[in-house]
Formats: sequence, C-alpha cells, structure tokens
Amino acid sequence: MKSRRVVITGLGAVTPIGNDVESFWTGIKEGKTGFAPITAFDTTDYKVKIAAEVKDYDPLQTIDKKSAKRMERFSQFAVTAAGEAIKNAGLDMEKEDAFRVGCAVSSGIGSLQSIERDYVRLLEKGPSKVSPLWIPLMISNMAAGNVSIAYGLKGKNINVVTACASGTHAVGEAFRTIQYGDADVMVAGGTEAAICPIGVSGFTALTALSTCEDPKTCSLPFDARRSGFVMGEGSGVLVLEELEHAKARGAKILAEVVGYGSSADAFHITSPAEDGSGAARAMTNAVADAEVTTDEIDYINAHGTATHLNDLFETRAIKLAFGEHAYQMKINSTKSMVGHLLGAAGAVELITCVKELQEGYLHQTVGLQEREEELDLDYCQEAYQGEVRYALSNSLGFGGHNASVLLKKYEG
Repeated sequence: MKSRRVVITGLGAVTPIGNDVESFWTGIKEGKTGFAPITAFDTTDYKVKIAAEVKDYDPLQTIDKKSAKRMERFSQFAVTAAGEAIKNAGLDMEKEDAFRVGCAVSSGIGSLQSIERDYVRLLEKGPSKVSPLWIPLMISNMAAGNVSIAYGLKGKNINVVTACASGTHAVGEAFRTIQYGDADVMVAGGTEAAICPIGVSGFTALTALSTCEDPKTCSLPFDARRSGFVMGEGSGVLVLEELEHAKARGAKILAEVVGYGSSADAFHITSPAEDGSGAARAMTNAVADAEVTTDEIDYINAHGTATHLNDLFETRAIKLAFGEHAYQMKINSTKSMVGHLLGAAGAVELITCVKELQEGYLHQTVGLQEREEELDLDYCQEAYQGEVRYALSNSLGFGGHNASVLLKKYEG
C-alpha cells in the first residue's frame, strides 16, 4: 500500500506577518518580523512584554457571524486557513466522495482564553453561570471539528496533540492516511492562539520565553545571544492528495511528501535529549521512509526555537543524523520571523518549505550574527538562492515528542 504517492495541492495560512499565504511568503522573503508589544492584555505586571500576534484578523471575512461566535480564536484561524488551502487546491467538494476527504488539523493547547473567562464566572457567579458552550469552545479537537463542518469533510478526522510537534504530526499522519488508502485527500495542519495571561505566565514560569523587549532581537535562533522563544499564534493548513487523484482532476501539484519520521526522547518533560538522539531518529526515519540517503538532503527547516537547549541539542541531532554531510546542508528557522506558533508551528514551516522548493529560495534566519562553539553549521545567516530538491522540516515538542516530514520538489 505504500506505493500510493502523496502530493500537496493547496496551502492556507494565518500568521503574524500575513493573513494569507501570499502575504506570509512575501514577508518571509523580505525578512519581515511579526514581533511587537502584546495587545491582547495588559502586560504591566508581566516579565514578557512581546509576542508575535496575528494582526488585523477579522473572522467575519471568511466565517459567517453565527459560526464565528461558536468558535474560539484558534478554531477561527484554522477554518480561515483551511478555506484558503481548499480554494488554492481547487477542490470542489460537490465532485468528491466526502467520506474519502479527511481532516487532521491539530492544536497543542486549545483555548486557554475560554478557561480563563469561565473560571472567573464560576468563582464570581457560581457553577450555573458557566457557559454551555465552554467545553466545545475550549477543547483542542474543535479546530478539526469546525474545519470538517465548514467544508463538508466526512473522512478521517483527527487531532494529534503533541505540544509543539502537533502540526507536523498532523501532516505526517495525514500522509500515512492517504499512503495506506484510508483517504484520497486530507486537509492537514495546525493552529494555535494562546497569547493570553495564563499562557504567557505559564511559559514564562518555565523560563522558556524571551524577556527581551526589543522586537529586533527578541527571537534569535542559533545565535549566541538567544534568550528564549517568542510566543506566536496562527494557523497553517495544507491539502494533501493521492497523486493519481490530483492528476485526474487537473490539480496543480506544489510538492511531494515522501517521508515521515517520529520518535520520543523518553528523557525529560521540557528539555530535549542532550545528545540529540531522539530528534536524530525522527530525521533518519523520515529519510529512510523516503528511501533516499542522508547525503541527498539539501536543507532543514529546523525547530529552531531560540531557547538555549533546543538550538544546541537540535544541532547535535542534525550532526548525529547526517554526519559530515551536516556541514554541507542549509538550515534555517522560520521562528526568527514569526516566533513559535506552538501547535501550528510545524504546519506553517512546512508551507514555508513548499514555497522554498518551488522557488529555489531559502530564507535567512533573521537576526543571526553571533556564533557559539557547537553551533557551527550553516544556519542561513543570509538567504540562499539555488536548486533545492529535498526539504526536511523538524518539530520537537515538550514531553519528548519528535516529528520530521520530508518534502521533495515535484518532478512528475
């Protein structure tokens, strides 16, 4: 069954530097950053003042008013991004067997805002005043649920929750679903909107977030000055499709998904394995799944969070997985521009990979200036223009969850 080839035919995005794929990609090429003082709440008493918020987003531009009121922000982002991806793919659900079109849109957290809001109601007004919609607004699977309802997707519907690896795992599991014949099309990706008091407080307490107040230097993946990640929000959704199905309907093929690898560190609840062995296995599993060699891989879109431990241990993982070839590869971090979108990060970064493969352009890791002894790979201090055949995207989540998806430039 693994003979079924899987391609990408549609992309959709809501990000801190653009609320559709075109504006997002233009921002990426311009080295635009989405960092600014938090507007979602008053940060006077908070150590962290900056985030990568989605700007000028109006859900009513893509979702009817009644439906939008029954969705939290993370679900709205997902429905908007999925709508763009489906339109971009030219997918006409009236011509499809809806039970062969599935959905795998993940969120690592769901709605913290609804928890904050209804807990206050509970304390101040009693249990009878908790909203009857609180549960369906809050739970993380509602992004996938709302996407399937909005667009009539009746096939497999899943929400893979693996913290910051959720979006990549969702795309990987969608790839497997099509590969093994359980669907012909999967709408897949991730979404997150956790920039709120409890979300920022929690990650601050973990000492994971940067407390830098300069938007130009707050997110510095692979730089010796890095001080933690900047929380972002948004959604990335891709349409994955069985090759012959895509060709039969005349779809434009954007890239091919050729490998998926997953592993666990079994090491620590927040720190990656120090030797990089877990992340390395996810990468080599993805390469082996594609039946290619590690020396054929041109480029990695790294997890690259700008935390001290992630960037160091991911570098070790890349060296462990690729050996001397690691020094010949291009590596960058999209989080240098959009921050860490948590459960949406991997999906948005896979969209970046698709565009990079199409245009033969690898974006710079914005802000990278100062090197550290072990961080001695090519992290794209400057943008790179040239032929790129394979792109590997990594996501590493709290709890030791590792996921890698390997894309290939479509060659027919």
